[in-house]
Amino acid sequence: MPTLILVRHGRSTANTEGVLAGWTPGVALDERGRAQAAALPGRLAGLPVSEIVTSPLQRCQETIRPLLEARPGLSAQADERIGECHYGDWSGRKLSELSGEPLMEVVQAHPSAAEFPGGESMRSMQARAAEAVRDWNARVERDHGSDAVYLMCSHGDIIKSLVADALGLHLDLFQRISVEPCSITAIRYTRLRPFLIRLGDTGDFASLVPREEPPADDAPVGGGAGAP
Repeated sequence: MPTLILVRHGRSTANTEGVLAGWTPGVALDERGRAQAAALPGRLAGLPVSEIVTSPLQRCQETIRPLLEARPGLSAQADERIGECHYGDWSGRKLSELSGEPLMEVVQAHPSAAEFPGGESMRSMQARAAEAVRDWNARVERDHGSDAVYLMCSHGDIIKSLVADALGLHLDLFQRISVEPCSITAIRYTRLRPFLIRLGDTGDFASLVPREEPPADDAPVGGGAGAP
């Protein structure tokens, strides 16, 4: 079965403003995000990517544009199932405001029970993304062979949920996983089980440098902005 390369979109304007973007239109990459996207073709230069699938949201489309320009034989296919979680009434709100909502404690400690008002549950988010991966695994293997490599550009919570699914972790544990903007996660699927080959690889260790303020105990909903 194929190897899946999961790329989180580059840092967005919503990330730097501390806003939970969700499906809000017009959320673009910021300056750093554009630089991260520009570096992506070089980071993936040695990989024979056979297909590119992307969330339909602008920040993902902008992230893969340099890669598509570097590989003119490839085109991207949008799949709404790997689009961001539908945060409903939370979309477009500041994370600092949302931290006081009772639901945020559920999102952090028991995400399998979390359902966003006017949006979807985190269970359904994971289920649709996992279904998309299964469908694309079969399609890529059929069209390109069992050793093929393909790429999906998606969002922090989606990628974390797919990693949890691959590792057999309960969704309630997925907040222990971190994927920074424009990070690369790789999962090799086999007949018996998936193997997590890379997790949140950016090649940048700035986020590991101790800071004056201790890191937050809560996981950043939506994935966060990464290292400062």
